[in-house]
Amino acid sequence: MTYQFDVMTQEQAEHIAYKWHYDGIYSFYDMEADQEDLAEFLDSNKRGYSMFAVTKENDLVGFFSANQVGEDNVDIGFGMRPDLTGRGYGYHFLQTGLEFVIEIYHPKIITLSVATFNQRAIKLYKKLGFKEVQTFMQNTNGGEYEFLKMDYTFGLTENE
Repeated sequence: MTYQFDVMTQEQAEHIAYKWHYDGIYSFYDMEADQEDLAEFLDSNKRGYSMFAVTKENDLVGFFSANQVGEDNVDIGFGMRPDLTGRGYGYHFLQTGLEFVIEIYHPKIITLSVATFNQRAIKLYKKLGFKEVQTFMQNTNGGEYEFLKMDYTFGLTENE
């Protein structure tokens, strides 16, 4: 059985926000680590129809956001349930998410941003075809951190 993407419910958002906690340096990704991000994640009006709960056999295994940025670009964000990370599931999870975004939005470019310390994720994104674009500093989680913007470009000819 494959992953299922559905608009996130309030119950799912609260479960992810308060029950999912990552180990070690990855605790950076706990929803409660940044109160502004937490408030936005829990606000159903701000989530709208761009935040999806990802289930497998009716089990909540992740979340995936897709935000249209201009006509041809979709910016994505996502997370897997903490007990599933680092176990080799990321490739299929993200590949399925990319297929979902392509089917729904038909973008020419998909972008994402990742903390530069997360080399495990960066390696996965490169394996899936994402390219490094630029680094930037961002205030989050009570400090300033370096992030890497990456993009996945497809559907363009050499003349475009």
